[in-house]
Amino acid sequence: METIPAAVVRAAERFGDREAVVDGPLRLTYTQLHQRVRHCAGLLLAEGIRPGDRVVICSPNTHHWVVAALGALHVGATLVPLNTRFTGPEMRDLLDRTHARALIVASTFLGVDRLALLEESGAKLPDTVLRVDLTQPANWDGDTTGVDEVAAAVRPDDVSDILFTSGTTGRSKGAMSAHRQALAVARAWAECGDLQPSDRYLVVNPFFHSFGYKAGILAALLTGATLVPERIFDVTRTLRLIETEHITVLPGAPTIYQMLLDSPLRNDRDLNSLRLAVTGAATVPVALVERMQAELAFDTVLTAYGLSEAVVATMCRPGDDPTTVAHTSGRATAGFEVRTDPRTNEILLRGPNVMLGYLDDPDATAKAIDSDGWLHTGDVGSLDERGYLTITDRIKDMYICGGFNVYPAEVEQVVARVPGIAETAVVGVPDARLGEVGKAFVVLQPEASVSTEDILSHCKRNLANYKVPRQVEFCGELPRNASGKVLKRLLKESR
Repeated sequence: METIPAAVVRAAERFGDREAVVDGPLRLTYTQLHQRVRHCAGLLLAEGIRPGDRVVICSPNTHHWVVAALGALHVGATLVPLNTRFTGPEMRDLLDRTHARALIVASTFLGVDRLALLEESGAKLPDTVLRVDLTQPANWDGDTTGVDEVAAAVRPDDVSDILFTSGTTGRSKGAMSAHRQALAVARAWAECGDLQPSDRYLVVNPFFHSFGYKAGILAALLTGATLVPERIFDVTRTLRLIETEHITVLPGAPTIYQMLLDSPLRNDRDLNSLRLAVTGAATVPVALVERMQAELAFDTVLTAYGLSEAVVATMCRPGDDPTTVAHTSGRATAGFEVRTDPRTNEILLRGPNVMLGYLDDPDATAKAIDSDGWLHTGDVGSLDERGYLTITDRIKDMYICGGFNVYPAEVEQVVARVPGIAETAVVGVPDARLGEVGKAFVVLQPEASVSTEDILSHCKRNLANYKVPRQVEFCGELPRNASGKVLKRLLKESR
């Protein structure tokens, strides 16, 4: 049966004593992972969590996230991953909108107590709150009586997860997927990368993102690969892990590979175990692909394209040349059809793995998925004669900072709340390390006195760090067209 609980059971049966997760000194086999998932599921059942309830997880990439997520899915609950970089107000908004029945939250991460942030924001917490002590193994001890029967009752079309992604209005939308869809995209990704039980997969992409969760955890479950989660990307630690854990698979944003290449410690480590890199969160230079193969020992470098509403839609294949890998995002996978609108060149996707819809937002769902089933991505691109997709622009003005999508409208709404600001426009500008960073153009009200620090401090209190603009420019007016729309192209050119 195509459900995630069934995949956990099958993985234990097929891969038993093979390592499933390596997290520092803790090493779990697939059999042990299955048992910990069952105990976590038993605890959630004892707390009154039932099929269809929403369980929110706010925790970094550790084995705790893996066990908690699979435990929630094991009782038929719907998983809601929460970005660990969100502020209190951002987290409160998603808790409210999902009517969460349980919250699983890390005690402290990066020096911040997320639960305290939520309480300070005035959030109404669910009845069930489970604190995760990241210094101790995840060892939930729930009674497993009845757990297997509940897991077996989960159906392929049940909603497995809600992944929140911002839209052009600046308000996040919750993309809902079914179990069969989550597994299908994970399987397609694993097949394109030829993932095997012998692979050791260093997961830098956050689990709260579709890539880390579905192309990471679920892909490993299906293939028997070993997950090695990384809480935060650290060049020195990553180089050491590649050598000591014999890492073979390392996906990530282009900036990660550039930082590895630039590290003075690179030549001190044995990187010959590496075989597969998958990237594509930003423009990928041909020279970077060539250096990844020559200097980081990757046999295969692939690019891919996806979004929360479709996860993995196109992907290169092993054997594609460096130019194809750098200049395209591959061809259709996971049962998707891909075409472009003949008028606007917008990329359209259709297939069994397009999201079920947006949570409690039928209007936004209807705008995103037309009557013929085509998902309108908001991205502009072209297809060559082979069916390979090239991304040429972003209709939604989104930019990518360090591998994370940033939507200017959301940032603009926050900046606009600073007293004394009349108008603002945010654009992405190039950055050598992060790919792109935000730049805010600000028009002040008459006689207002607002400093750059006033704006940045306000943003830091209300936005995740990757959304906070790195630059502020005050101007007398914003450039507009005849209809009054701000010409962001001109702002980018003026940088």
